[in-house]
Amino acid sequence: MDKHNFVTIANLTKDKIMYMIQMAQEFEAHPNREILKGKVVATLFFEPSTRTRLSFETAANRLGARVIGFADPKITSGTKGETLKDTILMVSNYADVIVMRHYIEGAAQYASEVSPVPIVNAGDGAHQHPSQCMLDLYSIYKTQGTLDNLNIYLVGDLKYGRTVHSLIMAMRHFNPTFHFVSPKELAMPQEYKLYCREQGIRFEEHSEFTSKTIADADIIYMTRVQKERFSDLMEYERVKNVYILKADMLANAKENMKILHPLPRVNEIAYDVDDNPHAYYIQQAGNGLYAREAIFCDVLGISIDDVRNDKTII
Repeated sequence: MDKHNFVTIANLTKDKIMYMIQMAQEFEAHPNREILKGKVVATLFFEPSTRTRLSFETAANRLGARVIGFADPKITSGTKGETLKDTILMVSNYADVIVMRHYIEGAAQYASEVSPVPIVNAGDGAHQHPSQCMLDLYSIYKTQGTLDNLNIYLVGDLKYGRTVHSLIMAMRHFNPTFHFVSPKELAMPQEYKLYCREQGIRFEEHSEFTSKTIADADIIYMTRVQKERFSDLMEYERVKNVYILKADMLANAKENMKILHPLPRVNEIAYDVDDNPHAYYIQQAGNGLYAREAIFCDVLGISIDDVRNDKTII
């Protein structure tokens, strides 16, 4: 079978994105299969994770694969000085695909260049998070019925938020209007604003976060202010509670507007929002299973026709 990597969302075409969404739909209809029976998936998490790691491992298990790996790099030979290259080469002896999260930007790309088996990027520093982006796209498509011509509000940590960086790149095919809502300390980096201009993506920047500001939103994408990215904790304390979404702010929201969040949340979404019909972040996390099942099959050369003709549905 053909094998390839899933390291960045930047090189996916519009057709490929829609293809992956269709693949995820197939897995939502029938998530339990044995289409990967006999395969081994390695999950290498050099950085903490709950949803991403568990959903990747659940996706592998629900497709019949076996899972090896680690969630704590302190128990690995990296503590003895083993290089990332040697770790990847060693693990590739045991696994058919490697899922890796790393704290260094570009680590997944480097791993893909040295690995003989496919690499799936589960997040590299503040750079990209392409599998999260796929489940975000799937969630937007499910709730809005389209990816085209949407008003998407990105709120909070736009400087370090790798999920919003990936979403901007993916949405370039679908004529969005982005609204960047952040304090100046966490503003969208210039490189991504330049990317928007080069790709003809409309965007506006806001410092206020009110019911009036968000009234025109189709999607509100909240983000956590990431304490672990700050070298100056005083700066973190200044900005951590700047934007908190509360239920009373949703009075003027569009009927079908949905609130997304890559999670975990700290306090940027008040708990009184959880029971609001606009809240979708828990369902969004659930969609990660189907998106990651699709990613596994795609990198291992299993086509959507193979999935549709699959006789191993449990």
